Amino acid sequence: MEGLGRRVVVVAFDGWNDAGEAASAAVSLLREQGSYEPVFSVDPELYFDYQYTRPQISTDGEGARVIRWPEATLYRPTTSLRGTQLWLLAGVEPARAWQAFATEFIDVALREDITGMVALGSMMSDVPHTRPISIFSGSDNEQLRTTLDIERSSYEGPVGILSVLGAAADAAGIPAASLWASVPHYVAGHTPSPKATLALLDRLEDLTGAQVPRAQLATESAAWEASIDAAAADDEEMTEYIRQLERTRDTWDSPEASGDAIAQEFERYLRRGGGEGPTKPGRDRDDPRR
Repeated sequence: MEGLGRRVVVVAFDGWNDAGEAASAAVSLLREQGSYEPVFSVDPELYFDYQYTRPQISTDGEGARVIRWPEATLYRPTTSLRGTQLWLLAGVEPARAWQAFATEFIDVALREDITGMVALGSMMSDVPHTRPISIFSGSDNEQLRTTLDIERSSYEGPVGILSVLGAAADAAGIPAASLWASVPHYVAGHTPSPKATLALLDRLEDLTGAQVPRAQLATESAAWEASIDAAAADDEEMTEYIRQLERTRDTWDSPEASGDAIAQEFERYLRRGGGEGPTKPGRDRDDPRR
């Protein structure tokens, strides 16, 4: 597809960039539903803090005790298909030496003849679980923004490894885009969010033109939403808070929403004790879209 090309690497990392595990789950599903082989993994001694991301011990199929170390790995599809093919870069966000980390992977991506990059992230936001998940689609690459009709982020502040990799890719001539899902903050820290994962994969297919599997995500999303409905039904304060978020979201999404209507909804929010006030759904106060 024009813009990102036909050999696109999809990137997601566990950690700060992964509210509700939405982004990492998306890449995990792509890997599980496809056929991939590892191309390159970094040396964990160089990039991970084991007190922060501890190695895990488990028992393998032969009964031996095995220590598994934090990793970040690039995977290549093992079958050739017509149209866009997806490489996968997944693992744990590194604790140090981010520039060297990015350089290692960009060098391998160039050897793999990668033509584009899409970073997947998810952030906690003031959004209701009952509405479609908002996806921010952006790029710092002007040509890519024009071709794909996506935005340029105006965020300024601390960044995650996704931004570092995106900047390194652009500098190396690999156009990079990012997709960020807004996960309801009142559930993001407590449960996986299949509805956000599904929204990310839907948008990824739109951008890349690749055939993207969804497995059972539609069913899992409905069950996720129903479980939150059930929990909120026993909590009047939570029920009212969700209704408040729904009203705000519906005001922003309304085609006739004017500046005055949005201002009035904002004032109503403040009168209800909304503190600092709502952000536009999908625009978190501490926006981590990097």
